[in-house]
Amino acid sequence: MKNLDQYGRSHLESLVCAALSSLVLVLLGLLGSVHGCPGVCTCYGNTTDCSAAGLLSLTPILALLDQDSLILRLPQNNLSSLGTTQLSNLSSLELLDLSQNHFSTLQPGAFSGLSGLRWLNLSANYLGVRLATFDPNNSTEVLQGLNGSQGSSGLSKEVFKGLWRLRGLDLSSNGLLWLPKGLLDALPRLAWLSLASNRLVALDRVTFEPLVGLQQLQLAGNPWECDCKLRDFKHWMEWLIYRDGQVDAMQCSLPGDLKGRDIRSVPAEMFSYCLQSPTKEGVSGYATRPPCPPGRVSSNEECVRQRYRPVSVRRAHGTQIVAGVICGTVCVMMVVAATYGCVYASLMARYQREMKNRGQPLMAESGAETDLEDGQMSSPTSPEESPPKETCGIVHGYRISSF
Repeated sequence: MKNLDQYGRSHLESLVCAALSSLVLVLLGLLGSVHGCPGVCTCYGNTTDCSAAGLLSLTPILALLDQDSLILRLPQNNLSSLGTTQLSNLSSLELLDLSQNHFSTLQPGAFSGLSGLRWLNLSANYLGVRLATFDPNNSTEVLQGLNGSQGSSGLSKEVFKGLWRLRGLDLSSNGLLWLPKGLLDALPRLAWLSLASNRLVALDRVTFEPLVGLQQLQLAGNPWECDCKLRDFKHWMEWLIYRDGQVDAMQCSLPGDLKGRDIRSVPAEMFSYCLQSPTKEGVSGYATRPPCPPGRVSSNEECVRQRYRPVSVRRAHGTQIVAGVICGTVCVMMVVAATYGCVYASLMARYQREMKNRGQPLMAESGAETDLEDGQMSSPTSPEESPPKETCGIVHGYRISSF
């Protein structure tokens, strides 16, 4: 019986120790989650990964996030809204991944509190998808955004306000039809931008001119219409390539004769008709628009400040190469001619010195004697016609005439 009691007592003590250790581990886990890692996320280093956690809102995890986190990954969730102050406490954040969610609209200044953000991934959302709704008043379909506002876009021009340190922005696979003017004005340091796999048919040059530090632009997977609306952007794209920027394939879907061609290989001269040819049936176009004031040019529907636009950067490269070859050839010919002249003069001087040292008449002296002999042979034999001897003499081989 004593053995049984001792065995039961020891077994009970082991169970109590196991329960206490489990309780301590649970308390430590809860304490750790309170101090910086939500239970549905995985934390390692300065990274908080909440991928595929089924989140409908950021509210349950924001209070548990470490304010010193540098990377926050939230892809493959069901997030659809983002308040203007929800991320204001994460000023140290450098990478934010919101891809593969259900965002249809973003409020202006939604990222204004993330002053240190470097990379922002908004790919695979619904920022440009539009639904066809039925209007019972006129029995027609009206295109509306997912937020219900007719003619609006999921991106406003102030949505990226405050992200002046942002280096990379991914807006691919959002069904974007256009980009609002001024959308990229607050991103002067942006170096990488992806607009791939959207429904863009044209882009405005003015939207991209603030991106003075852009190095790579991804535009593949859009149904580009290579007509007059894309002319100004093509000039800007050639300027980007000229300063060693990279632009991926940009294949035309319209017009038919350019379908499948990369607009980078289409000569800029093919767009020269845009400012000359009138539109048919008096439809407003480039030729029928009222002229812009001096110093400004038309861009889509507005007059923008005129800037220098080379006709073709590739042709400018060719002109520089041809001019360099011609100038180099001329310089080489001038050097050869000068060298030949110097060598010839040196040889002639050496020849003259050798002839003089040998006592032979120099070229000038021999020429004078030849002239004298020719004069004697051609002079008349009659004494009346011959000149008097005292009036003409020879001094050292030279003929001296007296007047």
